[in-house]
Amino acid sequence: MSRVDVREAITRVHHDEWARLVATLTRRFGDLDLAEDAAAEAFATAVELWPADGIPPNPGAWLTTTGARKAIDRLRRESKRDHKHQEAAMVHDDLGSEPLGAIDDDRLRLVFTCAHPALAMEARVALTLRMVGGLTVPEISRAFLVQESAMARRLTRAKAKIAAARIPYRVPTAEDLPARVSGVLAVLFLVFNEGYLASGADTDPVRQDLTGEAIRLTRMVRDLLPDDGEVAGLLALMLLTEARREARVSPAGELVPLDEQDRGAWDRALVAEGHRLVRERLDSGAAPGRYQVMAAINAVHTSARGMRDTDWSQVVALYDQLHLLDPSPIVALNRAVALAELDGPEVALAVVDRLADALAGYHAFHAVRADLLRRSGRDEEAREAYRQAASLAGNTAESAYLTRRRDELA
Repeated sequence: MSRVDVREAITRVHHDEWARLVATLTRRFGDLDLAEDAAAEAFATAVELWPADGIPPNPGAWLTTTGARKAIDRLRRESKRDHKHQEAAMVHDDLGSEPLGAIDDDRLRLVFTCAHPALAMEARVALTLRMVGGLTVPEISRAFLVQESAMARRLTRAKAKIAAARIPYRVPTAEDLPARVSGVLAVLFLVFNEGYLASGADTDPVRQDLTGEAIRLTRMVRDLLPDDGEVAGLLALMLLTEARREARVSPAGELVPLDEQDRGAWDRALVAEGHRLVRERLDSGAAPGRYQVMAAINAVHTSARGMRDTDWSQVVALYDQLHLLDPSPIVALNRAVALAELDGPEVALAVVDRLADALAGYHAFHAVRADLLRRSGRDEEAREAYRQAASLAGNTAESAYLTRRRDELA
């Protein structure tokens, strides 16, 4: 009997113990695939030994100890391999000789596999970011604007549901892709965002490894689903954002805002490709989705020779359209930044202040408010807002920039 057959057979008889063991090993090792494999090997060992040696006095403790040893053994065996290829190998072990399906890239196949529609969208996105994207719980919690403890509980519940419902880690077929693509795009967008403005205190302020990988995988999704407008929109958004990477951090290690960036340092090839994708979507006549509108906003910014040349009325109109698709406080905050250029900082500040309850723990809220207060001549209030923004910012370059702006108001 194969390892998978053993796992399924024991699961049917001892489902409660299986779920408990998987949950325990997942909490200890932080990897659901590893936990399931180790649990399966522990049960297989029990099937082999218990008939001869007898059932131990505490079967649950025996299984936990054996499962932990199996997990450690597997980690040691895989220690010389790249972590992501290790995850792909674990999935492949479960699948045996099953064909690769529609996707032949290990990382992308894992993303689609984890985007199972049985899980709530936020849960599957968070779980995939953790298991496949390699993001830490603090990084994921910042992406979702929730406390680390809440995100940890969300991840634990998602893993427990997978174990309890015995959701298979199966390579998706071509027919599965459209139903899962929205979750995949959400994962790739958040991975890109973490690279674009890394929130970890001990990481580079801009992580090209994450932005580059997100772009690579999004290109592959576009190859799989060439007629999906949101895939094209996300790719355009990433390209137009990545084009500005070299101009975003100063030699002193500070974040450089858009109005101060050297536009001659932008990657013109990426800008041109992003603009082409945006035009293609506009020419299609189809109603744009969230990523397509965000890409169009970036296209307006990257088309202008400078801040004064930017068509701010068009930017505000696009944010109005985006707010209909995504009525979130973050969209409202970004719209207020554009509104300040069109109608003045006082008008925008009134909009921003109404978002205080929703965004009090979000550093960008305080950063935007600080800038609007400064431009309105309210220096003392601006200093305090800059201080709050810097204390909440996880990105070292952004924190350095905000601290300097605060000190300039002394």
